[in-house]
Amino acid sequence: MAKFSIILPVRNGGHYVKECVASILAQTFADFNFFVLDNQSTDGTLEWIKSINDTRIKIYPAENSLSIEQNWGRVTSIPKDEFITLIGHDDLLNENYLATMNELILKFPDASLYQTHFTYINADGGKIRNSKVMAEVESADLFLEKFLRKEIDVMGTGFMMRAKDYDAFGGIPPYPNLLFADFELWIELTRKSYKATSAKQCFSFRIHQSTTTISSNTKYQEAFQQFILFLQTLKKENDRFEEVIQKNIAPFLVFYCKGLSHRLLRTPKEKRNGLSVRKFVSQCKEYAKMFEVTAEFRPEKVFSIWLAIIIDSNIVSRYLFFWFKKIYSKPILK
Repeated sequence: MAKFSIILPVRNGGHYVKECVASILAQTFADFNFFVLDNQSTDGTLEWIKSINDTRIKIYPAENSLSIEQNWGRVTSIPKDEFITLIGHDDLLNENYLATMNELILKFPDASLYQTHFTYINADGGKIRNSKVMAEVESADLFLEKFLRKEIDVMGTGFMMRAKDYDAFGGIPPYPNLLFADFELWIELTRKSYKATSAKQCFSFRIHQSTTTISSNTKYQEAFQQFILFLQTLKKENDRFEEVIQKNIAPFLVFYCKGLSHRLLRTPKEKRNGLSVRKFVSQCKEYAKMFEVTAEFRPEKVFSIWLAIIIDSNIVSRYLFFWFKKIYSKPILK
């Protein structure tokens, strides 16, 4: 039995998956297994991985086509080593990732979640920036506070946890498209003890323009609602969580009200399931009521939210907005 399991759920990984797999197999710490959860790939991903001659690779093909939530949900059903990490098919591990994790675990054996610093890269692999600096040791409430304040960068790749803890929690929560799901998982695992983080930059998280600035759908709004309900549960369970959430929820709601309103505005009406920008802003007001911060939450006073409501409320202004977006790709509302 190895010490680590690196787990890759994938469907049609294209050329990115080859870079990802190469970075995994290049680890200087070799005591690991590599599990691939292929979700009916049709682009040769499965065949290419099968062609690699490495006994550490274990492949679990899906019998039927699965949603992303279902495929990542299979992690709990496969045999795993003591520690596991999950990776997206377009992300990369530095060759010292596992070696650094091993050092971190030896230094903080009582931690329940481990992480390293990382680098954001673009679609072509070029560096965008390094992640924000994180503390070496953080409790769950401090971790949550920094997330709500947007003082840290949190992604799905790069975290290490014990397989038994992951399975006991039930795996990654089935949020729509897994949006916000990873952070709920990280908080729940950190609650068991604390999070330990290495100062070394040990992996790269890839940012695609197509997923961050162009593509838009109601999955984000649905996942956001689920995450808000999770925060409400945390607030009721723990005094320290309640203090952190009440102190930071209003600006957090404004931030996502703005961002998701703009994303919804870029979504054609026929793909919104009847949701308008005005309706979504009203939903955000209901979230504020849940946390009793209505006096501090005035989204219409934010100019770009107000403008998004105005543009979305009229068929002519919506047409002009989409026409303008076709010729001007940079953000219009800030």
